Amino acid sequence: MRKRSISRPRAANVRCAIYTRKSSEEGLAQEFNSLDAQREACEAYILSQKHEGWAALPQMYDDGGFSGGTTERPALQRLIADIEAGKIDNVVVYKVDRLTRSLGDFAKIVEVFDRHRVSFVSITQSFNTTTSMGRLTLNMLLSFAQFEREVTGERIRDKIAASRQKGMWMGGLPPLGYAVQDRKLVIVGEEAETVRHIYRRYLELGSVRVLKEELERSGIVSKQRLDRFGRESGGNPFARGALYLMLQNRIYRGEIVHKDVSYPGEHEAIVDEELWGKVQVLLAGNRVERRTGENAADASLLAGLLHDDAGQRMTPSHANKKGTRYRYYVSQNLLKQGRPASELGRRVPAGDVESLVEDRVLAFLRDSAAVFTAVQPVKDHVMERQAVVSQAGDLARRWQALPLSTKRGILQRLIVRIDMRRETVEIAVRPSAIAEVADPGFHPARCSRLDDGDHIITLSVPARLKRAGMETRLLIEGGGGGPRREPDRSTLRLLARAQRFQVMVLASEGKTMGELAQEVGVTSSYFTRILRLSFLSPNIVKAILSGRQPAELSAKRLSLCHTLPTAWPEQMKVLGIA
Repeated sequence: MRKRSISRPRAANVRCAIYTRKSSEEGLAQEFNSLDAQREACEAYILSQKHEGWAALPQMYDDGGFSGGTTERPALQRLIADIEAGKIDNVVVYKVDRLTRSLGDFAKIVEVFDRHRVSFVSITQSFNTTTSMGRLTLNMLLSFAQFEREVTGERIRDKIAASRQKGMWMGGLPPLGYAVQDRKLVIVGEEAETVRHIYRRYLELGSVRVLKEELERSGIVSKQRLDRFGRESGGNPFARGALYLMLQNRIYRGEIVHKDVSYPGEHEAIVDEELWGKVQVLLAGNRVERRTGENAADASLLAGLLHDDAGQRMTPSHANKKGTRYRYYVSQNLLKQGRPASELGRRVPAGDVESLVEDRVLAFLRDSAAVFTAVQPVKDHVMERQAVVSQAGDLARRWQALPLSTKRGILQRLIVRIDMRRETVEIAVRPSAIAEVADPGFHPARCSRLDDGDHIITLSVPARLKRAGMETRLLIEGGGGGPRREPDRSTLRLLARAQRFQVMVLASEGKTMGELAQEVGVTSSYFTRILRLSFLSPNIVKAILSGRQPAELSAKRLSLCHTLPTAWPEQMKVLGIA
């Protein structure tokens, strides 16, 4: 009797993709490198699973010189694309961290594997992602891999910080004017002269845009480079952004910068201190003009000068309400923390404080005796002091005709700082700058470097902040005996609307108040209340136009006045206008 042979079921064909990775390019040029070693070990493991139908695919998924902290790797992207195309059943790696060192990235990759029913195997760690225990163990291992990567990164950052504090060059592309020799920056003569030329021309032209155009006409281009593969780069016309960076690059002063702190470098400086200082002054002046708007109707004249009574710098700010722009100077902590208690900072109407400072400085410039005394420590001869007095008076006469950019430049040069005290505003003035700013040809770009040891005088103005409805106003005790400040725009608009309503009534040809109110889109009661304001005393209107009304007399209070007396003296008494 013949025995029946028992046939075993044939194992299914499992297509295995081998993925390899190495973080650095070091050693990849060798005949047998790390990637080859990883692949050979994976192929041997796949061969041991031949009875399960495993077979290695011929495609190479090798990422040499790519970090495991990112998924932006060409071979990994090809691997994922082939998985999505249904060409792979199993992904084999030497160790889990070859695939990724990020737990978040791994979760996304495994999600792709699961969606396409692809298994994942690490040959040295025996993982199988098809089981819950395998997933748990794998996630724990990846957490430690990510931790190791982060600790390594911290060590590298600490080493770089320590090296830069010693002034060492820590790699990267050397800027125009330098080359790298023995891991140190050395000056390239011709390029260094180009850098100095760019600095000097910017100082003469006063504009990066004009400088860029001149450099293009002259054929001056960026640094030309040749990488280790022989590929050329650079040699292009300078962009404006690149020029701004070059003009502020402290490497040219022989320094190394780390996290906005500069340290003396091991390399030589290309730009001397005088040229560097003048360029930085010009850059700062142009930066203020761009920030505050040279042609703006409401420019921030005192940007960078104001400080509150706690010594904090006050920054220009604004708010838009119903199409109207309101400008302020605000303490730094209010900008950072929102609106804490009032004692923690100040918020001052910009127009009020700017008018105060302008008026006080102009009054000082007109005061011959005050100017003569102020410049005595900086001008030895009487004739020199008299010349400064004459120049100061001429500047005060020309002031109103000057453009905003010139006014701003003069104030920034003349004033050291302004302190907003509880009851006064104190303006610290530099007398040595009077003759300079009074010159009709004055320009901030041509100023010499400021000396912190200059003689300083303080101009003090009695002034206080006071709440007026929802607003805060700066009340200034002027020579006329009453509060003097910038006219309130909201109140002026209210008076203008009252006059408009009166004109409508006079030309109404028998229309009722309700019909007129409907024409302008307001209620009858509002129309009637505002109309009454057209019969205000001329003295009240004059006080509002000159900004001399009480701070409490806001637009809101006026608009809510239901029963104003018809007699003008009584109106002035009710509204608190003497």
